[in-house]
Amino acid sequence: MQPVSSREVYRNQWMSLREDEITHPDGSPGLYSVVDKPTAACVIPYEDGGFHLIEQYRYPLRRRSWEFVQGTWPGDGPPGEELARAELAEETGLRAASLVPLGRVAIAPGLTSQECDVFLATGLSRGPLAREHTEQGMEQRWFSRGEFEKLVRAGRVFDSVTIAAYGMFLLSGEKL
Repeated sequence: MQPVSSREVYRNQWMSLREDEITHPDGSPGLYSVVDKPTAACVIPYEDGGFHLIEQYRYPLRRRSWEFVQGTWPGDGPPGEELARAELAEETGLRAASLVPLGRVAIAPGLTSQECDVFLATGLSRGPLAREHTEQGMEQRWFSRGEFEKLVRAGRVFDSVTIAAYGMFLLSGEKL
């Protein structure tokens, strides 16, 4: 597919929406609507054979979701370890002695350009929370691996990044 033109439809500090006119390989025209968001970080806080998860209300789905820590900077801050450490401290109050990159996942490649770097956090210590105003009602809890897997099977963990990150964790070969 070849882009022909692009126009921005909407923008705020977290995302923009654009429409791209394209030409398909057979020469026919097409249109793509794309949500552009900066690269996010997902952190798997691993301790004592289990994970620290956060639960928050996801407005577009109108329900609460248990997830690994994740987020992005407002605007277009740099992705990577600095973002992962900031999100971990902000949402859980935890600090990691070790932060190991596990890979990158495309969040919804048919809809958005956003990708997410996945990190495994170990050697955890506690510190103060620094949640944003928009994170009101966020909860945090530690779950064993077995409990986590039960949450996935029960549909209480349904966030695609969390599930993909868990797959990366399982494939990482880390001696945990």
